[in-house]
Amino acid sequence: MQKIGVLGSGSFGTAVASLAAHNSNVLLLSRNTETIAAINDNHRHLGYDLAENITAITSMKELAEACKLIFLAVPSSQFRQMMKDFSPYLTPEHFLIHCTKGFDTNFDISKGDELNITKENFHVMSEVIRQESVVIRIGVLSGPNLAKEIMDGKPTASVVFSDFDEVIAAGIKALSSDYFSIFGSYELLGAEIAGALKNVIAIGAGILKGKDLGKNIQAVLINRGMVDMIALGQALGCSPKAFLGTAGMGDLICTATSKNSRNFKFGYELGSGKSIEDAKKSSPELAEGYRTAWIVEGLAKSLGISLPIFSTIYKVLYNGYEIEAALKFLMKFPNYTDVDFI
Repeated sequence: MQKIGVLGSGSFGTAVASLAAHNSNVLLLSRNTETIAAINDNHRHLGYDLAENITAITSMKELAEACKLIFLAVPSSQFRQMMKDFSPYLTPEHFLIHCTKGFDTNFDISKGDELNITKENFHVMSEVIRQESVVIRIGVLSGPNLAKEIMDGKPTASVVFSDFDEVIAAGIKALSSDYFSIFGSYELLGAEIAGALKNVIAIGAGILKGKDLGKNIQAVLINRGMVDMIALGQALGCSPKAFLGTAGMGDLICTATSKNSRNFKFGYELGSGKSIEDAKKSSPELAEGYRTAWIVEGLAKSLGISLPIFSTIYKVLYNGYEIEAALKFLMKFPNYTDVDFI
């Protein structure tokens, strides 16, 4: 059978490789020589036994030559550089389905760049793929897919989004199993935006859990956070439809309620009293929502839209806003209309 490629050996890349191994031989690309040795010699990685038909490699050229369908699972902050490195080996024949839930911008938070993000310097990952390569057939895999639960064999569903029926069909064929169900959709942009934004809400929900404030207020935050998500999505040209499906509301509920979610766990540690820096150190894979909150704040300002949930979480993460003060602000925020986006 045609080999399936996975670029990125982090937790989700490994989960995707394990899913694909049910249906095909898999090449998993990693830049870490110890990871490659552990997978190829012992069939072990991140504490899990892996199928023997998963082979770890380090060559992008080998991955592109051996695989027509490739899943990309790297952090958003590294995505553009990865595509620049990978691009020389790609052709229009390749199918690329990315699993990255974040945004690309040429501003670097770690260097203290000013918050000056606009629609012109803000990109979703499918746009980065188009900008940096000749690949035409692009998709995104998104849904309530916590890597640990997938690796533990627990059932879930996901969605392959693409403008191309053949990409959707290839993604479904590659990953479907008795415990992993996949739908197809054409709402590509909405899926990418929803998948990134829900991580910020998950941090907020984790903070509430860490403060032991109960399920009621956590449910309110998730719901009002969805309203903010849809507002930003509409400002960027998306229909609310993508936000209300499996990869929207389904993914949000999953990520914002589980300690297996890096973003929820990050927020939980903040709510429990840890500093931002200590919470960062406790996670080997930094929560995507931390970076996304910074990007969304700048984007909302440039678009002239109000996102009270996102803005408040941003202030807690970057401006030292006290959690108690943030909660009081949100409780008194004048939300006169419950649902106004349908």
